[in-house]
Amino acid sequence: MATTEHEGLGLVQTKSVVLCEQGLTLDSGITFGPITVAYETYGTLTPDKDNAIMVCHALSGGANAAGWHEGSKHPGWWDDMIGPGKSFDTDKYFVICSNVLGSCYGTTGPSSLDPTTGKPYGPTFPVVTIADMVRLQALLLDYLSIEKLLCIAGGSMGGMQALQWAVSYPDRVRSAIVLASTHRHSPQQIAFNEVARQAIMADPAWNTGNYYDTEGPRMGLAVARMVGHITYLSDLGMERKFGRKLRNREKYGYDFSLDFEVASYLRYKGKSFVERFDANSLLFITKALDYFDLANGHPSLTEAFRNCQALFLLIAFSSDWLYPPHQMKDVAQAIRRSGGDATYCEMSSIYGHDSFLLEHEAQDPLVKSFLQRAYKIREV
Repeated sequence: MATTEHEGLGLVQTKSVVLCEQGLTLDSGITFGPITVAYETYGTLTPDKDNAIMVCHALSGGANAAGWHEGSKHPGWWDDMIGPGKSFDTDKYFVICSNVLGSCYGTTGPSSLDPTTGKPYGPTFPVVTIADMVRLQALLLDYLSIEKLLCIAGGSMGGMQALQWAVSYPDRVRSAIVLASTHRHSPQQIAFNEVARQAIMADPAWNTGNYYDTEGPRMGLAVARMVGHITYLSDLGMERKFGRKLRNREKYGYDFSLDFEVASYLRYKGKSFVERFDANSLLFITKALDYFDLANGHPSLTEAFRNCQALFLLIAFSSDWLYPPHQMKDVAQAIRRSGGDATYCEMSSIYGHDSFLLEHEAQDPLVKSFLQRAYKIREV
């Protein structure tokens, strides 16, 4: 599949399949379906189907985890980590990535057409949870005839999915790699998401979610992304990148025009996000994040891991204040108290929460050695 145009996997394509013709029962009690799932695969599945790895994306990611789409300016969101010879070595492993339920990159979400009306679901789309997303991923594996994963991996929201996988399907997961994530949202994390949602809903163009025949809440979505993006960075990282540098001027304007470089950067991030993401999807996915609590339905977090058979590699980053290291330490301690096997590593980085996407060279030896260990002790 590799080409001379780009290093790594080269050009790739997204596939899709319709699942849950009779509906998927969600945590809310609603039965919802059919559901189209967008996914990509890289590498070759062994005859024994013992080398499958599923990587799970973060809030605004999609099925394109690696490689290039025709005409795209950027590779997949984890291209630095997935490919021949890379951390998730596609010469050895069969890597799968699917777009989550509720998103807008090919899997059924609020912007998808409701087959009963022929119009986008919009606000009638059901509220989903991280567990619902994982149930759908399990059905995708059934479709691919893969009974057990060598590894489930992901960062941020992807890490939540990986943890949920290990707890919900202990017999189907041999190992889990979780980066910059948590077992549940704190009040502060919920608060940031609520501000983002309110920014969207306060935009008159949101129109209670019925905006698909218009441009939609562009300003509200841009502000929501600006708020979110601040939490992905760190104070030191922003200081080094922007400082108090002014934008195309030598002194303050003493007005409300654009003064600082950091403000210009945030506006750019907000504007570009509007061009690629759906506002309703952001509302539904951030709700799924806030509802996530791995201990829900169990006496404690420790008991949630009691039946897990997976090996765990948990990686946190020193400057991540969105999902600070102590939350990953809590997960590691709970796994160990339950009798499980957890390796915890805190990496020094100035890049904040985005470190899991940027510090690929530091993560590479950890991931490679962990996967080798998981593969060696796999069941025959």
